[in-house]
Amino acid sequence: MAGRWHGCLDTFNGVVLVTLVALPVAALVVWALARRRQSVGVTSAWRMSLAEVGMVHGTVPWIWMTMMPGPGAGIVPGRVSLIPLRDLVTMGPIGIGGNLLVFAALGFFAPVRFAALASVPRVLALGAGCSVLIETAQYVLQLDRVSSVDDVLVNATGAALAALASRSWWRTPTTGRSRAAPGKARP
Repeated sequence: MAGRWHGCLDTFNGVVLVTLVALPVAALVVWALARRRQSVGVTSAWRMSLAEVGMVHGTVPWIWMTMMPGPGAGIVPGRVSLIPLRDLVTMGPIGIGGNLLVFAALGFFAPVRFAALASVPRVLALGAGCSVLIETAQYVLQLDRVSSVDDVLVNATGAALAALASRSWWRTPTTGRSRAAPGKARP
């Protein structure tokens, strides 16, 4: 691979490698953002910094992979599949799992960082909107990929499921504080 970075950056394995190599950089960015916020008196500096970096570092590699061109890119016209659940059967478990993860980091961290997104329907809408943008870009850029409504459904579902996993850390719109765990009163 020496001298052939383009060979690494345009494969799924290469994206995973770059994502893992960038983990220490992401941790350093979280630390720097949190320290800067603490210096100006922000009370939830670490939480905000981790959520912001987590959204980016956890989502960008998946978008990168979905935007990789296929072998017929630019030659094969864009293809669209608008019948729900038709492509789901052909995705297989790996395809479904990958599609669930595309916006999982965004779904997990967005309601932690932004009080306005602290509801599952809002995160579901955010995941669906972002997925529609990706599918539209794949079609318009003729990347030799199928733009499928099933991808949108599974991507949005992944964001919503991840949001549910982070629910105890969400910020509430009225107070800006995290929600209390079920059965526990707020101080």
